[in-house]
Amino acid sequence: MERVVITIARQYGSGGRTVGKMLAKKLGIPCYGSNLLKMASEESGISEQLFCQLDEKLKNSPFLRMSTDIYTGDLIPPESSDFVSAKNLFNYQAKVIKRLAEKESCVIIGRAADFILKDYDNVVSVFVHGSAEFNLARAMEQNSMTETEMEKFIAKTDKYRAEYYKHYTGREWTDARNYDLCLNSSKLGFEKCVEEIEAYIKVRF
Repeated sequence: MERVVITIARQYGSGGRTVGKMLAKKLGIPCYGSNLLKMASEESGISEQLFCQLDEKLKNSPFLRMSTDIYTGDLIPPESSDFVSAKNLFNYQAKVIKRLAEKESCVIIGRAADFILKDYDNVVSVFVHGSAEFNLARAMEQNSMTETEMEKFIAKTDKYRAEYYKHYTGREWTDARNYDLCLNSSKLGFEKCVEEIEAYIKVRF
């Protein structure tokens, strides 16, 4: 297989991360997700804690939904007062994602990677979703919350992901036109989602 990068956006509880890890294991390639924060920290010299704190801060802030700041690829220099701004922390994550796409086959979970790599010919972008019942049941297996608490948490998490995506891309997160494949894990199951992605890669490349 030639170098190929699979980006996976996913609804909370749909198992998109699980599908990504299963696919990476089957193809024998790395899978990147939250570990991108550490890599971006090493790339920029900015504390990893700041990257993690920003993630948590944005989840509870109206900042994302109040504006858009579409990613253009520019980095803000260290001497600028905006060097550790939300925009520049995203920029450094994007720089790492691009570097990975240029050197190896891999799976990248979240982080608006499909948009960051939209001009790369070797990228397959996937959106994994599931029914509300399926996502809730699976999320309940992973968390010790009541059903009502879990429903609210899922709604809040997906709202954050949609706002994050819109802020940095100008696009709607759930718009099928943003992706090569949209897979319903509640109908296919994880194994068949992996098989569908593999089949698409074989047909396309």
